[in-house]
Amino acid sequence: MERIPVSSSNISAIGYDAENQILEIEFTNGSVYAYSGVPSGEYESFMNADSKGRYLHANIKNRYSFMKL
Repeated sequence: MERIPVSSSNISAIGYDAENQILEIEFTNGSVYAYSGVPSGEYESFMNADSKGRYLHANIKNRYSFMKL
C-alpha cells in the first residue's frame, strides 16, 4: 500500500486501502500499524485534521482493531 507523507511530529506517513478498509500509519520511529474496518470518511477526516496525532488518539486508536506490521 502506498503511504502519503504527512506533517506530524509522530506520524511520518499514512496509507489507506478503501476496498478493504485498512488504514496504515507509519510513525517517525519506523514502526507501522494497520487498523482494520476504518471507513473512508474516517480516513478523509484523519488526513484533513490539523493535528494527526490528536486525531489518531481521539478517533482511531481505541475504536479499530490493529496489528503491528
